[in-house]
Amino acid sequence: MNPLFDHLFAKNQGSKIFLSFSDQDKTLSYNEFLKEIKCTANCLKKLGLEKGDRLVLQIEKSHHVFTIYGACVQLGVIFIPLNTSYTAFETEYFLNDSECKLFITTTKMLNELDTIEKKGSYNIETIDADFNGSFFSNFNVNETLDSIEVQGEDDIAAILYTSGTTGRSKGAMLSQGNLLSNASTLSKSWDFNASDILLHALPIYHTHGLFVATNIALISGSQIRFLKKFDVEDIIGNLPSTTVMMGVPTFYTRLLAKNKFNKEITKNMRLFISGSAPLLEETHKKFYDLTGHKILERYGMTETNMITSNPYTGDRKAGTVGVVLEDVEIRVVAAENKKEVLKNGEIGVVEVKGPNVFKGYWKQPEKTKSEFREDGFFITGDMGYLDQDQYLTIVGRNKDLIITGGLNVYPKEIETIIDTHNDVEESAVVGVLHPDFGEGIIAIIVEKRGHTVNLQSLNETLGKNLASFKLPKKFHIIKELPRNSMGKVQKNILRDTYKDEFRATNE
Repeated sequence: MNPLFDHLFAKNQGSKIFLSFSDQDKTLSYNEFLKEIKCTANCLKKLGLEKGDRLVLQIEKSHHVFTIYGACVQLGVIFIPLNTSYTAFETEYFLNDSECKLFITTTKMLNELDTIEKKGSYNIETIDADFNGSFFSNFNVNETLDSIEVQGEDDIAAILYTSGTTGRSKGAMLSQGNLLSNASTLSKSWDFNASDILLHALPIYHTHGLFVATNIALISGSQIRFLKKFDVEDIIGNLPSTTVMMGVPTFYTRLLAKNKFNKEITKNMRLFISGSAPLLEETHKKFYDLTGHKILERYGMTETNMITSNPYTGDRKAGTVGVVLEDVEIRVVAAENKKEVLKNGEIGVVEVKGPNVFKGYWKQPEKTKSEFREDGFFITGDMGYLDQDQYLTIVGRNKDLIITGGLNVYPKEIETIIDTHNDVEESAVVGVLHPDFGEGIIAIIVEKRGHTVNLQSLNETLGKNLASFKLPKKFHIIKELPRNSMGKVQKNILRDTYKDEFRATNE
């Protein structure tokens, strides 16, 4: 028995198309997909991978991500996808922390890693393009592995590294049961079926594009129209021949900015879904006025998969993230009294419990324990409230995590690099509302006395050490950071000061 493999990969067989590619006249049927998974599993076994080993994957978006994911599930290998924007310095941390056995990456990243000291004992293979790279020297299209590793719902299927506000990224351990329960619940909630064609322009190193979009398509037997990246012209060209699109708010703001985007283009679509960052009520309204479609906004986290969703049939309330999913529990508790469950309309900390909630942080039992209540509820760190109809509204976070373009960013990680600059006394990084990215990053800097910061030089330093999505969009030089009586920087004051920084702009 291997529940995730049985329900996502093995059940869909036949000539029905699983993947169609927007940039080429090519398709991959469910039969072809399953065969390639088994060939990939055979390849991984040749490379010495066994149940419980960790495989880290950091390659450009391609169908090979799906086949390697499927092969890992078949073998009981723990799958760890990484953002392709990470620098060698950042990537080395994940490789060492995960204690991975195999790292599959691009030749470009391999060369970058050669410039820093390798600390782990992992092996490296490369994938640069379709069936191109050292990994495929072990791949034989005529050699499949048909045996399937026995797994239970509590076995760990994947580790996704998630951000916080202090320290470095933590690995959230997701079990087979976590992934399977959420895929099953969401496919029912959103009425997915085998006739759907999902327009997929999301990255697939992130829970949204991989464990939401892809798993739902697989469990429903749907087709995926595969786009290598988000391109607004490509999206417009594919909308007439697809039925569902999942995206981040940026997708929708950029579609609305195009004159050629209109109701006629969306007439065959049955559902637009948004997540990973807050969708502005203004965007929701403009999209409805133009197309007649109400975007369905949902809410989740790396640690929990999806928690709530606006209904497929029923009132989709702009500004809310909907009602709790059928097999999940949520509550809102007082920040200052964690045993007090608040009434509707009262803002507090959102907590969640259910089969969707992760098993804990990799190698961090104490951190895991601190993030759960004694009765099993996970503390999301998000602040929100339930209305009279039990719709949840998220109003902010009680941590300083920034979500920009659907991606999580540690302020501390940026601040640490800025503070090493010779002319910088100290810094604070905050996220404020951005019409395109959800939140835009701002760095506020205090210069050393008698010094002047060269922002161009600082930007270059940041660019060498951080992924592009983590780079501040604006800098401000001030005399001193606001602090409370205990000396703690008051980031809420900074966020309020610069809250209109990106208003009516697409910077």
